[in-house]
Amino acid sequence: MVKLTAIQLSSAASVETNLAKIAELLTKITEDKIAATTKKPQHLVVLPECCLYFGGKDSEQLSLAKKSAKTNALCQALANLAKKFKVYLVAGTIPILTPSGEKFTNSSCIFNPNGELIGQYDKIHLFDVNVNDSTNSYCESHYTQAGENIAVVNTAFANIGLSVCFDLRFPNLFQQLTTLGAEIITVPSAFTKVTGKAHWQTLLQARAIENQVYIIAAGQEGVHENGRETWGHSMIINPWGEIEKSIEIGEGYISVDYQKQAVTRIRQSMPLHSPLSN
Repeated sequence: MVKLTAIQLSSAASVETNLAKIAELLTKITEDKIAATTKKPQHLVVLPECCLYFGGKDSEQLSLAKKSAKTNALCQALANLAKKFKVYLVAGTIPILTPSGEKFTNSSCIFNPNGELIGQYDKIHLFDVNVNDSTNSYCESHYTQAGENIAVVNTAFANIGLSVCFDLRFPNLFQQLTTLGAEIITVPSAFTKVTGKAHWQTLLQARAIENQVYIIAAGQEGVHENGRETWGHSMIINPWGEIEKSIEIGEGYISVDYQKQAVTRIRQSMPLHSPLSN
């Protein structure tokens, strides 16, 4: 038995505050899991983009990356949560300093229940756009260095493809993840309210349908300290494109049972992809 969970946050510009929120929600999630079954199911939990720091200046993310580089504090804190609650944790994204020290990567890290880092994906498609909202212009690339490599993490229960937020608009990335064997694709995000209302659900369902994968989309939600407003509407979508669970506003979580046989059945009945040969 495998559980899939998406956590929705309204993260603050404080690592300590956000870690406490995540720990509180993980406590509730694991208590519910124990109450629901006598077995110990494997559990994949996905956090939103910028899960440990959001709502401040972009330059503060760079400062956080520099500070963390000396102690590996951000990764260690998330690893400790994965180990404490015995879950596979896709830790949204955190800023990781580049070798030059001038920028950071917006990195999605996945930890196993032993607290070991088993995969990392650096966001490839950066959010450099104009949006008709209070922020108006976004230039993620000013402080962030784009990643170069896609990532599929193999676990005992499923192959997990990693993506982040704006990547959702680039179907070729998802097709590559599926070709490499992904059965689940995680989408930690901080979609703006304007773009989220227009396109979020449509894009998520399209990526699930065309790739015949489970999509776990965990979002930021609400008005943050810097005035930025995010859409929320976190959801888990099955490989037929059906929304199994969603949470529109507020902080919280949603969970579903992972049905591996559903992925197999749909792919066999409607073949769309062939894994790359080694």
